[in-house]
Amino acid sequence: MFTSDMNPARDAGGVTTAGMVMVPVQFTWPHGGRSVFLTGTFNRWAQLLPMSQLEGSPDVFQAVCAVPHGCHEYKFLVDGEWRHDERLPHKNGEYGIVNTFDAVPIPTEIPQHRISAVTINQAMPRISEEDVQASRHRISVYLAAHTAYELLPESGKVIALDVDLPVKQAFHILSEQGIPMAPLWDFSKGKFVGVLSASDFILILRELGNHGSNLTEEELETHTISAWKDGKAYMNRQIDELGRPVPRPLIYAEPCDNLKDVALKILQNGVAVVPVIHSSSEDGSFPQLLHLASLCGILKCICRYFKNISGSLPLLQLPIYAIPLGTWVPRIGESSSRPFAMLRPNAPLSSALNMLVQAQVSSIPIVDDNDSLLDIYCRSDITALAKGRAYTHNLNEMTVYQALQLGQDSNTPYETRSQRCQMCLRTDTLLKVMEQLANPGVRRLVIVEAGSNRVEGIVSLTDIFRFLLG
Repeated sequence: MFTSDMNPARDAGGVTTAGMVMVPVQFTWPHGGRSVFLTGTFNRWAQLLPMSQLEGSPDVFQAVCAVPHGCHEYKFLVDGEWRHDERLPHKNGEYGIVNTFDAVPIPTEIPQHRISAVTINQAMPRISEEDVQASRHRISVYLAAHTAYELLPESGKVIALDVDLPVKQAFHILSEQGIPMAPLWDFSKGKFVGVLSASDFILILRELGNHGSNLTEEELETHTISAWKDGKAYMNRQIDELGRPVPRPLIYAEPCDNLKDVALKILQNGVAVVPVIHSSSEDGSFPQLLHLASLCGILKCICRYFKNISGSLPLLQLPIYAIPLGTWVPRIGESSSRPFAMLRPNAPLSSALNMLVQAQVSSIPIVDDNDSLLDIYCRSDITALAKGRAYTHNLNEMTVYQALQLGQDSNTPYETRSQRCQMCLRTDTLLKVMEQLANPGVRRLVIVEAGSNRVEGIVSLTDIFRFLLG
């Protein structure tokens, strides 16, 4: 399909993608046609990528492609004719006039919101600002009128860890129990003092890895949870005037706290859960750990209450692409969008861990060569490294695929796992997305293109509550 003056075998920039962190970019051709294809330096001009017609806009074609960092050139093949978009940056290149763009590295600081890029060329359902605020107000009033008591299950268990427990033992307990975090109990103080999470283990592995040799079991055995928390306080420069570590205080809720306050505690402190703790004494002694409150449980209460009267809240009927919600693949030319990155299965695990920490994200989509969703690597997946003591290996030599396999039966083929890799479409309503996220264990949904499962974005529990609570 290439013309004689465009050589698909020529190396235009020497881009290789094996094991590389890729930046997903959304390309748009808004000038019509029957069939539209895309190619560029990001695939060495060696492949024509088909572009999909946008729903409701017959002249608009789009495609999402993961590209390496750097400067790139690209062109469109429209009905057999090579074209460029004159509205976007362009220059004279080897293949005539080509469009250009820069794929920038992921920054370490992330803005809170961005409007979906797909709304620019798509008919947008609209409701008035008054209706939006009215819907938010009704949800806020509901949350303020209900308490954390209502989150408590009829039966269940909550696992807590002693701060004097060795890190290695705590690591194995979280893995064996299938939980990503646990509250910490200090017997000497007679109270709960914090939470140990999967993020702690990511930091531990990175910190010890930065000091040279591979991690050994002996190193994990000699470090207690308490010692790690003190070390983390030094790392974050949380010290008093005498230079002593001051670990972050425990963020918790009481049973009588209303659900709005509980949700705000989770959002404002950047935590996944808050322990619900009850004490019958005024000084807080003899505390009882009742539950771990999460946004998932609060969202379940909202969905249960408003499901049958959702028609009275127009906001819940909007498709998610029409709402400033979630993180979306950026369009060409966007520079201020919230960062978004994907990984191939053969990328080193160390790349995933660095991204989880530096970009402050909780999950990374794992995609194939067509950018279709295969799996997702989350912070909580770090606990799977306890299986077979895989954390003692060089993390630069372990791939994301191998790390994910640790959490599966070794005979299970590599495929999307229904319980952990939940998807939605950009046309799904806010209510439908909320109902999916209210299911236990679901913390985010990957937004995919219908049919191809190409990744278009991610929406999380945190995104939902930041939007609903304004």
